[in-house]
Amino acid sequence: MAKELTKMDKIISLCKRRGFIFPGSEIYGGLANSWDFGPLGVELKNNIKRAWWKEIVQKRDDVVGLDSSILTPKIVWEASGHLENFTDPLVECKKCHQRFRSDKIEGKKCPDCGGELTEGKKFNLLMKTHLGAVEGSQDEAYMRGETCQGIYLNYLNVKESMRKKLPFGVAQVGKAFRNEITPGNFIFRTREFEQMEMQYFVSPKEANEYYQEWKDWTFDWYKNLVYRPENLRLRQHEKDELAHYAKEAWDVEYKTPFDDWSEFAGIHNRGDWDLSRHGKYSGADMNYTDEETKEKFIPYVDEVSMGADRAVLLFLIDAYDEVETRSGGENAVHETEIVLRLHKNLAPIKVAILPLSKKEELSQPAKEIYHDLQKYFMCQYDETASIGKRYRRQDEIGTPYCVTVDFESLEDKKVTVRDRDTMKQERILISELTDWLKDKLD
Repeated sequence: MAKELTKMDKIISLCKRRGFIFPGSEIYGGLANSWDFGPLGVELKNNIKRAWWKEIVQKRDDVVGLDSSILTPKIVWEASGHLENFTDPLVECKKCHQRFRSDKIEGKKCPDCGGELTEGKKFNLLMKTHLGAVEGSQDEAYMRGETCQGIYLNYLNVKESMRKKLPFGVAQVGKAFRNEITPGNFIFRTREFEQMEMQYFVSPKEANEYYQEWKDWTFDWYKNLVYRPENLRLRQHEKDELAHYAKEAWDVEYKTPFDDWSEFAGIHNRGDWDLSRHGKYSGADMNYTDEETKEKFIPYVDEVSMGADRAVLLFLIDAYDEVETRSGGENAVHETEIVLRLHKNLAPIKVAILPLSKKEELSQPAKEIYHDLQKYFMCQYDETASIGKRYRRQDEIGTPYCVTVDFESLEDKKVTVRDRDTMKQERILISELTDWLKDKLD
């Protein structure tokens, strides 16, 4: 009897079939926990990053952007506390030599083969590398384990060059690397990932007030983009969960098929830990002087930290929907249809142009419409198979609008626009189509 596919099985299959996410180095047998974002996946992730950047940088006066180096010297991570504290508890099976996080398994036997496990030991998650071409003349360095450290290293540069006064924030989107012991659940936990982080520098007296504002902002950002907001929640960290730098921490969690409630974003009150430590280790003066009160202090940091790859997974899980047959003629025979109900701002393809026939009299005007709309939206042109199958293909990748060019279009100069979610169809003048879509997709 065939094993019933789980929701995650179906999502992973859809991602490969439709060009969202592929296994890394697949033609060589693959590299464990390595994933490549395909043509639609990169559009989805870019749309997520753009949506975040627009809200947190473009539409605000108090936050600016940064793109810092991935490679950093060892002293950065000594100062940050990560070399000492950025660890997972590790155990190894004496029989099959598989390694596990001891806090994620039950009992003292290997979950794979039943063998005896070693005593637990700390395993640092930072990825070490070396700079230099001559053996013996190498300088030890690290791939950054989080993007925020680059922001702290540039705090003084940003403050002075942009003439910023407290409170102000610095945002960054970029790669980070962690030598995870047990990566898994598709792209949820990987060794190479992309973060979207913002560090907000504030007076210690105002840190709690702004922290609450950023906690609400982060939750609302997700809530405004998901299809099923009831699956979102905020959860506060217990004292024994707090990272070494955190005074307070909350997670935005989503109810997933693989681990019930899973973390997709963190909001942390980091106090003055980061600037104080980097000031101490570097010798730089991180103090801020209030021009009005003349008070001198090390700024506190309120942090918003999200994973871009995790956000892709969250929105895919949230948007995935199976519905009864709804496309094609009454005699069409096919399985339950998949609709990816992505928010219109996130959908990789905004508009699909579908001529009812491949005949040149329809394909030519359809291609003209396609090329015109390409100036404004990510579009697809599809003239292969029945119109029902083409609708289903677009539903599976989350395209909000399908534009059908039919033989009537040659006479009335109108096209039929189909809405992905409501299934409503409207006849729109070709001359007004671009403005109509701009209005809908704005």
